[in-house]
Amino acid sequence: MKVQYCSDYGEMSRSGSDSIVADLREKPGQLICAATGNSPVGVYQNLAASYFDEKEVFKKLRIIKLDEWGGIPSTDPNSCETFIQEKILRPLHISSDRYIAFKSDPVSPRKECQRIQKEIRLNGPIDICILGLGKNGHIGFNEPAEALNSNCHMARLSHQSLQHAMANTMEIKPRYGLTLGMDDILQSKKIILLITGSNKQSVISKLLLKRITKQLPASFLWSHTNVECFIDSTAL
Repeated sequence: MKVQYCSDYGEMSRSGSDSIVADLREKPGQLICAATGNSPVGVYQNLAASYFDEKEVFKKLRIIKLDEWGGIPSTDPNSCETFIQEKILRPLHISSDRYIAFKSDPVSPRKECQRIQKEIRLNGPIDICILGLGKNGHIGFNEPAEALNSNCHMARLSHQSLQHAMANTMEIKPRYGLTLGMDDILQSKKIILLITGSNKQSVISKLLLKRITKQLPASFLWSHTNVECFIDSTAL
């Protein structure tokens, strides 16, 4: 993992977006896995700004949604779907045939996970996976546990995840999470980890120890050969 300390959120966001755009210039049509939440917002804003000058770079870009709150309407203003639509799909003019996503209210969560896993087999592997870091060390909804799931799965949400700003303001609370698994993430050709936010000093310190443990799912990123980690120094 290559760790870069940034002076603030703006520098972290610019560094992350510059890395993505550089890759897209070399190889348009990449499959990018997009996380939600505050951490990647600046990156997505920068990508939207780049779109106006380099439309051809984004013309064939494909997006897969990292995770989704389960058991809520997709139209909920705080759903991952709403976030992705507003921050990525519309600004970058991503058509529906270039977008892969969990439904938030599937009749069968298990079958929905199987559907997304099939999409990854057909369209993957992921070229660039954008991740944030949860306060308990989760990535996506891969929560600390005695055993981690390899592939797409229905996740039991931790207390920390349910306290997330997105979930706190939902009228209908999520009952579970839907997420790509650890293998899906680790098989990505490149991973960008964005670390920012308050009260993360402890989890950042644990991550930087380079000790791989199931109690800190993000620590498995140390086993990947191409991870760019951008840390907003104001979060330390």
